[in-house]
Amino acid sequence: MPPQLIAPTTRVHASFLAAMDEFRAEGAEHVPHSNLAQELRNWATRWPTADGFAEYVDAISGAPGEERADGVVPKTTRWWVADGSYLGRVTFRHRLTDELLHYGGHLGYAVRPGARRCGHATAMLRAALPIAHHELGIDPVLVTCDHTNTASRKVIEACGGIFEDQRNEKLRYWIHAAAPAAGQQPHEHP
Repeated sequence: MPPQLIAPTTRVHASFLAAMDEFRAEGAEHVPHSNLAQELRNWATRWPTADGFAEYVDAISGAPGEERADGVVPKTTRWWVADGSYLGRVTFRHRLTDELLHYGGHLGYAVRPGARRCGHATAMLRAALPIAHHELGIDPVLVTCDHTNTASRKVIEACGGIFEDQRNEKLRYWIHAAAPAAGQQPHEHP
């Protein structure tokens, strides 16, 4: 079965743990402003047990709810899975704060190191755009990447990313999640 974006599930526990080991080996828990880094720091000791992993899946799968008092915006997570194996993730932030407008954008994604350079990031981002538009009402979508991350820049551009500017170390791109009708010009970003 080809890879697809699904809601987080306990069925991929073993491959998820292997993926997190790969991310830790490359230092992912030290990346500032990263959902993955935060989860590596907060959940890694609980993931190995079935109960701890189930608790984590429930925590990231639930209804996004209201914005928290600490300013964290509602978000939705989907996992990129093929043949019962965890390959990556997409996190959708339902709205932009000032910080997200400059730094993080609406959407973040990560492919496990052992599955990179296979086209997963591009396919995953393409699969995420209809979810952003149809399920979450986000369009256009702001996606950012480090100016030194050539692979991510190419993924964003391959998925229709329109470069707006660079703010500090971040390149900022807008992607129109809904394809315009034939002959129609895409609308401007906000």
